[in-house]
Amino acid sequence: MINWFMPNTKGNLKSKVTMEVEKQREEQRKIQVTGGSTFILSLPKDWADRNELKRGSSMMVREEDDGSLSIAPSKFVKKEKQNEAFIKASINDNPDAIMRTAISAYLDGYNILHIRPQGQKVLSSKIRTHLKNFARQYLVGTEIVIDTPTDLTLQVLLNYPELTVENALSRMSIIASSMHKEALVALKKLDYSSAKSVIQTDREVNRFGLYIVRLLKLAVSNPRIVKEIGLNTQKDCLDYRLIAKTVERTADHATKIAENTLLLKEVVNAGPLEKISELSGLANSMFDSAMDALFRHDFNMAESVIEKISQVYKLEKETVLHLQNAKIEEIVNLRLIIESVRRTAEYASDISEVVLNLNVESVLS
Repeated sequence: MINWFMPNTKGNLKSKVTMEVEKQREEQRKIQVTGGSTFILSLPKDWADRNELKRGSSMMVREEDDGSLSIAPSKFVKKEKQNEAFIKASINDNPDAIMRTAISAYLDGYNILHIRPQGQKVLSSKIRTHLKNFARQYLVGTEIVIDTPTDLTLQVLLNYPELTVENALSRMSIIASSMHKEALVALKKLDYSSAKSVIQTDREVNRFGLYIVRLLKLAVSNPRIVKEIGLNTQKDCLDYRLIAKTVERTADHATKIAENTLLLKEVVNAGPLEKISELSGLANSMFDSAMDALFRHDFNMAESVIEKISQVYKLEKETVLHLQNAKIEEIVNLRLIIESVRRTAEYASDISEVVLNLNVESVLS
């Protein structure tokens, strides 16, 4: 029991050691002036010796966003990532496995993806067809530039400023919101065709989701492109990744509403249908407001979305009670639909919480 009250001396010791090391790395140096107008700051001799710097050695100096300067020997400057990725495909490979490798290379920032045969002279038509369909459906800004039996080459032709993170997120959210609305229309009219259309549209959201992950991974590894993709700082990358994933999940629940609609045999009774529609309207308006708060950088709007979540839970209970008037064989599917609508509202609240984090400085004194 005594140990529970004892201070974490190991943690304190580690902290002290870390602080001491950092202190040893810091050193104040005064600026000197030569020639009447040129400012000079000398470099630590030990550091220069370790990096084999001599008179006339080339240095790279870069101003950071916070106004500080980064100084490094030219040899430290990272070379640009190899622009081309080569993926070997054997005749026995699962096309989905090759596709996942291509996705990984795309997300890692490669602009040219070569898929070439290994162990045989040509790529099978099955693999080529599968990969071409995948590229057209899921990789934003990617074109098939070579299509031969020995080489299938995909190239990313879209530049970062042409479609920023916020622009891609805006398209994702518009599609996800539209999917939810169309899924509810399909439920009201028991329109199987509309329900199937919602399910097919989900891939559009996934396309933009992959594209956003690609941009954010590039920005994390290369701070110079943060501004190009429309963000302010690297620390925003995690927040936007969370939002993009949440928008994807919102679209997934619209898809689930459509899938459960396809399982219904008859039009739902007016009572339960009216309550589901009311709950849906609230959830979808919360989602739209949460995304508006993100794009407007509006802290208070995001806060108002979060405050509505209690209304959602109350309305959900009322909606479930109305299922007593539904047919027994419909109750399970309707209960799943209600759950998906509720999750849409909860995801809106999750997005709003991230918006609060991104904009908290706007309300601090």
